[in-house]
Amino acid sequence: MPHISVTAAATPEKPAIIMGNTGVTVSYRELDERSNRAAQLFRSLGLERGDHIGMMMENDRQFLEIAQGAMRSGIIFTPISTHLRVEETRYILENCEAKLFVGSRKLAAVAREIVGDIPAIQHFYMINGAEPGFESWEAATAEMPAIPIEDQSVGFPMLYSSGTTGQPKGVLAMNDMVDIGEMSPNLLAFASVFGFDENTVYLSPAPLYHAAPLHYNNMVLALAGTSVIMPKFDAEQALQLLEQYAITHSQWVPIMFIRMLKLPEETRRKYDTSSLKVAIHAAAPCPVEVKQQMIDWWGPIIHEYYAGSEGSGMTLIDSENWLNHRGSVGPAIVGEVHICDDEGNELPQGEAGTIYFANGPNFEYHKEPEKTAKSYNAQGWSTLGDVGYVDKDNFLYLTDRKNFMIISGGVNIYPQEIENLLVTHEKIADVAVFGIPNEEFGEEVKAVVQPSDWLHATEETAEELIHWCKDRLSHVKAPRSIDFMKELPRMENGKLYKRRLMDAYKSVDH
Repeated sequence: MPHISVTAAATPEKPAIIMGNTGVTVSYRELDERSNRAAQLFRSLGLERGDHIGMMMENDRQFLEIAQGAMRSGIIFTPISTHLRVEETRYILENCEAKLFVGSRKLAAVAREIVGDIPAIQHFYMINGAEPGFESWEAATAEMPAIPIEDQSVGFPMLYSSGTTGQPKGVLAMNDMVDIGEMSPNLLAFASVFGFDENTVYLSPAPLYHAAPLHYNNMVLALAGTSVIMPKFDAEQALQLLEQYAITHSQWVPIMFIRMLKLPEETRRKYDTSSLKVAIHAAAPCPVEVKQQMIDWWGPIIHEYYAGSEGSGMTLIDSENWLNHRGSVGPAIVGEVHICDDEGNELPQGEAGTIYFANGPNFEYHKEPEKTAKSYNAQGWSTLGDVGYVDKDNFLYLTDRKNFMIISGGVNIYPQEIENLLVTHEKIADVAVFGIPNEEFGEEVKAVVQPSDWLHATEETAEELIHWCKDRLSHVKAPRSIDFMKELPRMENGKLYKRRLMDAYKSVDH
């Protein structure tokens, strides 16, 4: 398996990273040199194999350069969501025991609140300009030699859950690899299944702090391909980049599909996407109608998987199997899927319950033994907290997260089903559904809608949408009320900060 240094020697000017918004390109020679300088800086500061660093940066070339520097010096690096607040960021940095922090000038509002505030962090750096209390990353690395450190070893990311349902949890998936030219067996399997190789041109529209984009980009670079990075997802720009760079592989989340599909027909048809061989999506359940439209548009090149940063299990489905199991995320390819009720009893096919993986890799949350223990049942099976069911072919179907289930009059209601319906309405750009208190029934269904045009944010539209739902769903599932919001609190990786929205409604009388 070629390391970036091997590719740099063989094809030094081949593009490794291209920033989609500006066209700024980092060659393999530059990536090799800059990651060497980063590794040299780590060693000069006394950081050794197994030490931790924290990073809070937008999508930028430096993100991957620093990650590559960590990965060739045995450093464990933790990318932090750019949407987290000061307390959440401080918690992660303290929990992972970071000794160095690299922030971004664009995200200085959070960074300046933690500088000098965490005793274990002895070194604070900033990219693209430095504020008081920070050193310039570019200036510091420029003084370092661009040659490999003497004790190169494999570093790893330690990723934290997004915090959408509680305090973020860190997952460290280390292994016994010591050769920086090796790739993990899981990534090798992905590369083989999806045809990633030196000819891959990969479009990355999601934030690099998220697990899938980070792993895919690192895999592309390890295979001598080219990564095209979008600083922030934009539906039309994504289509333009597919054509401009003849993209072969890409990874998406459902909200990106929705926003591309809601572009005017003439805009969608304007761009040639025929170079695309593989489009992978995950992170959230995809509405059936949305996925069908994407297959109709791009062809049977769309693949979906269900997994988590924990790595304890995984399902996978291609377009052909999906068309025969509409709505499924596929059978397990890592571990075995079991569906259990709240008492731990295994449920029969077709009944929804908590999804567990058996016989998959074990994991633990960093310094969180109680949270780790709660993720395993008496049989030793692990769960990510999602709800679903399996069919007669053992294909898994996701229903929702257990924490988001609404219980109204004793009936279990899964918001995802309602959201999947509402988002297909022409007047809706985005939607969140959750439960709010109801004196008679315990909870009732509330929908918060981001309209496609703010002129639709009226009581008449709300009534129209409620009746539209009642025509298509059981009346108990239809929203009792609908509010409008100009933009829902959705992360750039496509996940909705539903917990924040729910907490806001708890604190106000609606």
